[in-house]
Amino acid sequence: MGETLLVTLQGELHDGTAEQLQQDISHRIAGSGANGVIIDISGVETVDSFLGRILAEIAASAGLLAARTVLVGMRPAVAITLVELGLTLPGLATALDIDRALELLARTSTPSAPDGHERAT
Repeated sequence: MGETLLVTLQGELHDGTAEQLQQDISHRIAGSGANGVIIDISGVETVDSFLGRILAEIAASAGLLAARTVLVGMRPAVAITLVELGLTLPGLATALDIDRALELLARTSTPSAPDGHERAT
């Protein structure tokens, strides 16, 4: 999707799959010059501490490659579980859907002047 990678997760993510996913996303960012990654978790029934850690690691890797990561499709039950587990997802922004994630990425990629105001390009 232009300069944005779209990753859709379905079902459970196991150790080997998670490691491969992290590597694939990093290689795709580096190879394509993508400035954003949208991870759609609408196909994920539950998020545990393992998946939370994987998502945070993907966001950290993407950040090191100058790409922002936005998580979309979070079900209310998943959000409640994350709060109950005390899991934070550092480096991850959230949006309700892909369209809003694209808008968020577009806003945050606009260069800012030294005074913090956006510049027109």
